[in-house]
Amino acid sequence: MRVYCYSKCSTCKKALAWLDDNAVSYELIDIKEDNPGIDELKAAYEKSGLPLKRFFNTSGNLYKEMSLKDRLPQMSEEEQLALLATDGMLVKRPLVIGEDFVLTGFKEAEWKEKVL
Repeated sequence: MRVYCYSKCSTCKKALAWLDDNAVSYELIDIKEDNPGIDELKAAYEKSGLPLKRFFNTSGNLYKEMSLKDRLPQMSEEEQLALLATDGMLVKRPLVIGEDFVLTGFKEAEWKEKVL
């Protein structure tokens, strides 16, 4: 299981603590230094069954600076995935890619159901 996190993100810190407390093994990847590529993002999106917007960090500064709230609806899925692949700060975190599931953000109940 790969866990993309940003070290200064409080939600990521909570998620990692939860994983450690539950003795879950994972590969930690710094999303700012090693952003998932377009192929990995596309595969995660398709596996997740989630709307593509759930992969965007809508509360992030970069999202706001780029006015993505207004721009995303006019963009194709391919354009959105390509944009996500350009900068890890655009990606909702933590992003967890498991064998048969994908999680965006940290919701403990959802994590219990999928991870444990």
